[in-house]
This record gives sequence, C-alpha cells and structure tokens, in this order.
Amino acid sequence: MAAIKHTLSALVEDKPGVLNRVSSLILRRGFNIMSIAVGRSEIPGLSRMVIVVDGTNTAVDQVRKQLVKIVRVVKVTDISDESIVSRELALIKVKSTPETQSEIIQIATDVFRAHVVDINPESIMVEVSGDDDKVNSLIELFRGFGIIEVARTGLIAITRGTLGPLWRQESEQS
Repeated sequence: MAAIKHTLSALVEDKPGVLNRVSSLILRRGFNIMSIAVGRSEIPGLSRMVIVVDGTNTAVDQVRKQLVKIVRVVKVTDISDESIVSRELALIKVKSTPETQSEIIQIATDVFRAHVVDINPESIMVEVSGDDDKVNSLIELFRGFGIIEVARTGLIAITRGTLGPLWRQESEQS
C-alpha cells in the first residue's frame, strides 16, 4: 500500500509537554512529521494541533488511535478526506537592488497576493499565506533573486461546514 499525505487534527489540553508527547509517539512509530502547528482553539484550555505525516492509511490510523490514548489528547481526527480549508504562512526575505525591487514587489503582490512587510536597501521581506503549492511556487520564483531567509508556520486546517469532524461523532451518537 502506498504512503500518502495525511492531515491529522487534534484537540489537546493546553499544558506543557503535550507537543513533546505527541511528536515523540509519532516519531517512535517511524513517521516523518512533514508539518506540525499548534495554537489555541475556540475552547478555553484546549489547543488545536494540525499534524501532516506521510504513511499508509492503516499505519496512520494506528498512530491516530495511539494518540487518543495520551492522557492530555482529547480527540484526533484524520481530515485528509474531508473538505477542508488549509493555509500555511511564510515570511520570505529576498535580496534586492534598486533595479529588482519593483519586480519582486510586483511578483509578490500582483501574482501571489502576498504582502510586503519590510523593505531596506538590500532586501525585501514578503508575507505569503496559502496552500503548500502557492508558498513553494513563490519561494522557487524568489530563488532567482537570492533568498536570504525563510520561516514557515506549517499547515493549519479546519473542515468546512458547521460541525467539524472532532465533534461530528458525538453529535451522531446523541
């Protein structure tokens, strides 16, 4: 069975050490974490963790079941097959000269709908958000100018609709 990219969405307690326990369990199972992003959720005291891993459906489902057994993990759902909205944020610092500044700004703002967040005589910093392909495409275009530095958040994602998959199962049982 071929490995495919899976996006796991988890609600976890907002406590020290939870990220370490989750990432350690995934690594012990031999998965490479392609992306992991954690932030506060809509529920006080709980954080949403979005984890992107590469693996077979069976192997990733086993990891999901193991994650649920961690005391501070409330719920884990594989949202790979769901209709989701996903984004990644990146800050890209690009070398510039007076001759290349307008071209860099035009590529960033007109083509990629990115924002210029800092300019100095030798560099421009651009903020871009979107899916993985969009961020990667902009980085590849900027390589020709010379990339100084890149910082990426990792993928964040939630499902479309009024009831997310984390709460769907509870709703169906009641």
